[in-house]
Amino acid sequence: MNTPTTLKHSYHIIALLILSGEAIFLLPFVLPRIFRPTFLDVFDVNNFQLGICFSIYGTVALVSYLLGGLIADRFQPRKLMAVALLLTAIGGVVMSTYPSLRMMNFIYGYWGCTTILLFWAAMIKATREWGGANMQGRAFGFLDGGRGLVGAGMGSVGVFIFSIFLVGSIEDASLEQRKQAFSYVLLFTSILVGLIAVAVWIWLKPNQEGVNTKIETSEKLTTTNIRTVLKIPSVWLLMVIILCGYVGYKITDDFSLYANEVMLYDEIMAAQIGSMLLYIRPVVGISVGVFADRSKSSTWMLVGFIFMLLGSLLFASGIMKAGLVFLFFLSLVATSIGVYAIRSLYFAAMHEGHIPLAVTGTAVGIMSLVGYTPDIFVGPVMGHLLDSSPGELGHRHVFMMLACFSAVGLIALIAFRRVTK
Repeated sequence: MNTPTTLKHSYHIIALLILSGEAIFLLPFVLPRIFRPTFLDVFDVNNFQLGICFSIYGTVALVSYLLGGLIADRFQPRKLMAVALLLTAIGGVVMSTYPSLRMMNFIYGYWGCTTILLFWAAMIKATREWGGANMQGRAFGFLDGGRGLVGAGMGSVGVFIFSIFLVGSIEDASLEQRKQAFSYVLLFTSILVGLIAVAVWIWLKPNQEGVNTKIETSEKLTTTNIRTVLKIPSVWLLMVIILCGYVGYKITDDFSLYANEVMLYDEIMAAQIGSMLLYIRPVVGISVGVFADRSKSSTWMLVGFIFMLLGSLLFASGIMKAGLVFLFFLSLVATSIGVYAIRSLYFAAMHEGHIPLAVTGTAVGIMSLVGYTPDIFVGPVMGHLLDSSPGELGHRHVFMMLACFSAVGLIALIAFRRVTK
């Protein structure tokens, strides 16, 4: 068990987990989220085709969650995480050459393997170990909030790089000029991810203060552990909670495109809005993490689902028009607060749900197997809704879908609180 003294001297460990935990997803998800209009143009794909890329990633990831738990029980986190970061960076270099759609599909499947099979379970286990018995909220709040800060910072740097390499204004720039500018963003991000891989290999040492990387044999992914986990009622409810919360996170991909198509902002301004919203994530993550340790994780997830439901209903209502800046940002902030509050705490709730530390790997694998299925279906569904109903109507359909999942998640969370009371 971590002591307060140990934790005091191990914040460099959580800092490395934060830095690497967001860097691994910059190329597959953060850049397409911030630069969505530009991304669609320079790769010559529509929303549905990009959604298929995400779906291929999610399909590979789905298989990787359980297998990744087994691998994480057998190897040191720093080795798995460093190799995963390096391999992900190589994929980014290939993407900067603007490959064919078929090759893009392959790269997203490849990223599903590097980011989940090798990385995900190792990061979650190391974070839960760091938090000990009394700091689970802070551990996962710091992790997700810190990842948000890293993502926001890197997003802002990406927007800056894109703007300085873009010849002239965005309105006058040709497709070729935008492609060249965006390739620098991809290359810079790939190099950065590679450098973080080196840092993780050097400094995330095994058996340092705060992170004991030696995993007990009882924690191996076995049939017995699977049976044990599946008998815990809170596991089933957390599956649903994670699934509904993650749908919200996936739909944040639509914010910059909404700003461009409905609010009529240009591509750079839309990217800046997408990047700006990422700064909400660290504030929310760290805040709810601290509050959750003083009360319950489920309490603040409940608040998160209410915010997500209200924000999505505002977008789905059709009252949003170009020029209604205050209402647009109010809805945007409310939805983002809800999404990031839920995302920060659903793994911290394992302690409240009485899930034993010894079966953390198995529990994470099983819950992720269901909870992260939005990686498979949200991209294509969102792409179909946007492409089949161009303009504001398509975006309203997307946010109505989010409102439905918000309501289901709220019901599951109320049941979770009753079961674990």
